[in-house]
Amino acid sequence: MAVIHKPAGVLVSGNNFKTIGNALAQNIQPSTLPDATKPQPVHRLDFATTGILLVGKSNSSIRALNKMFETKEVEKTYYAVTIGEMKNSGQITSDIDEKKSQSNYRLIISVSSKRYGKLNLVELKPMTGRRHQLRKHLSSINHPILGDSEYGIKQLILKGKGLYLHAFSLKFVHPFTQKELYFEDGLPIKFQKLFPTEFI
Repeated sequence: MAVIHKPAGVLVSGNNFKTIGNALAQNIQPSTLPDATKPQPVHRLDFATTGILLVGKSNSSIRALNKMFETKEVEKTYYAVTIGEMKNSGQITSDIDEKKSQSNYRLIISVSSKRYGKLNLVELKPMTGRRHQLRKHLSSINHPILGDSEYGIKQLILKGKGLYLHAFSLKFVHPFTQKELYFEDGLPIKFQKLFPTEFI
């Protein structure tokens, strides 16, 4: 397997030529195992989201990792910048596409903002994996993610800065060695510019 950084503005997979899936074979070391195959991502991140992405490089690892995501054996942590005064922590359980969904959040730090009132650095743990789950959940409690052109507050959309949502870490037990693994991808510079460095 491999762990990579996904930049904003690139699809993980799909019909486009410019996708993470298409770029992997030229950019990462192939597997030396007998069932080595073309590397492929084993989960998805939104087009606008940055952060950590797990890749399988053999048929057996792709199958095992896919199953682990399906059975929620991979702990995912995201960070987002949200708008408005928030509670210190909470659980959002509103249904998405008529399916039960849950996201847990913890407030790390808030700063005052002339334009937005308050901006918050929030740690997010999605307990389910619905499409656009974190974006929809935060919007549903009136604390949309900064830069979210789809679920944000129209007059507060930040032009040209992108979405402030970052896939920060993955924690799971290796399906073959049974060793606990933890990987993280540090916060982007645009996050660091908003908050005092000791909190980043």
